[in-house]
Amino acid sequence: MRREEREAFGLSPADLRTLRALKTPARIQRFIDELEYQYADTAWSPTRVLRERKGHCMEGALVAAAALRVNGHPPLLMDLEGVRDDDHVIALYREQGLWGGIAKSNFAGLRFRAPVYRSPRELALSYFEHYYNLRGERTLRSYSAPVNLKRLDGRHWMTSEEDVWCVPELLIAARHYPLFPDKVARALPRLDRRSFEAGKHGWVKH
Repeated sequence: MRREEREAFGLSPADLRTLRALKTPARIQRFIDELEYQYADTAWSPTRVLRERKGHCMEGALVAAAALRVNGHPPLLMDLEGVRDDDHVIALYREQGLWGGIAKSNFAGLRFRAPVYRSPRELALSYFEHYYNLRGERTLRSYSAPVNLKRLDGRHWMTSEEDVWCVPELLIAARHYPLFPDKVARALPRLDRRSFEAGKHGWVKH
């Protein structure tokens, strides 16, 4: 067992058991899918999300990163940045050198990705067609370099009872890369109605 798998990271025994039981990315995704989606200006740690059993996209990504970590993976996040839309946060993992993603979202297509992508950019592009606002505009524009939350261990991002605003601050400060030129972005058509409705399957109203 790798050293990080033996560590508790300050988690309670119950929370550690819960996260260690999520031994695969697919299991982690199912777990965060079952959390109640909340609209709130919060930045809860995994400890608080596990207690309340609800969270939004960033909080779901934090739980995923914590579960990946206690099972021997680095706790990596990637920020997807949109225009006229919210950012989206994904927990990253690698298998056989290929990238995959775990995410909580109110949009069906912005969640799990199997590990088949050769780079973070390829992974980010896989979210493009599913990343749209309620006006049907395709809004994804850039992605961040992978951010290792180990850098925030001193801020207790996994267990803090206070909001861990240090996480979004670190994501915002990370270097972001455009996915395509502005000229292309200005000519993008709106999403068709069928795709729009499909993406809202399971939508939780505000």
